[in-house]
Amino acid sequence: MSIALAKKYLPLLDEVYAVNAKTSILDAPASMIQESAKANTILIPSVTVDGLGDYSRTAGFTSGTFDFSWESHEFTQDRGRSFVIDAQDNLETLDVAFAATTGEFIKTKVVPEVDAYRFAAMATKAGTTAEGTLTKDTALEAIDTGIETLLDAEVDLENVLLFVSPKTHTYLKQSDLISRKAEVNMPNGAVNRDIETLDGIPLIVVPQSRFYSAISLYDGSTEGETTGGYVKGDTAVNINFMLVDPNAVLGLKKTALPRIFSPEVYQDANAWKFDYRLYHDLFVKGNKVDGIYVHTAEAAS
Repeated sequence: MSIALAKKYLPLLDEVYAVNAKTSILDAPASMIQESAKANTILIPSVTVDGLGDYSRTAGFTSGTFDFSWESHEFTQDRGRSFVIDAQDNLETLDVAFAATTGEFIKTKVVPEVDAYRFAAMATKAGTTAEGTLTKDTALEAIDTGIETLLDAEVDLENVLLFVSPKTHTYLKQSDLISRKAEVNMPNGAVNRDIETLDGIPLIVVPQSRFYSAISLYDGSTEGETTGGYVKGDTAVNINFMLVDPNAVLGLKKTALPRIFSPEVYQDANAWKFDYRLYHDLFVKGNKVDGIYVHTAEAAS
């Protein structure tokens, strides 16, 4: 293994994920997770308590109970790929072949799959699901309904995120319900119509190809699935937008360090070998499902 090559390219791979992933903001802090004895299992804390009771001036306080437990969740996603890059191909391209292959793999295959899996998982566990065909006249009202639903469930909007499809984003920019004034920056003539927040909620645009209610994962070896990756599920529908409280979900990645073998080490060919394994999952806390609201396109009849 070339340590120098690993040090040269691995920071770039990490940066590619951080810049391009739409759900990296949902990654769980280490302090929230207790590792279990099993490598494929994590324990998530769950707490429930009784509410107030009447206070008696003779008997005093009414007794209450609380329940603190660790919910056990098993990882379901163990994915990986291996690439062999001929030593001469890499040499003749001044190491560009290796960098381009690995970087393109992370950016165009790994990141979209992680995002797509997480959105589909949240859609499945969402506390509220609505469906309908949005237009520039109805998109804002549909989002207002979602926000109202979260408020009724006593979800703190301070940390909530709004994920929208490109089409929904366009509808919001075109909505007659939003009062706007387009200002042209005189020095360079730039016009900025971006919507970065909506009622204080950060807005994140998600490519529709990652925004489905369900996906099917290819195993990479079965006939018809050799390309690997994922596709839209057979019965899935497009997601229009999703309101998510990050406190309701835990996005976890256990990524083995990508292995890089030089031609001197790799025995099967005069080539560089790149192995990448991603062990990950996203878990929705059972008592916080109301923190997820998803609006999808109508299912085909």
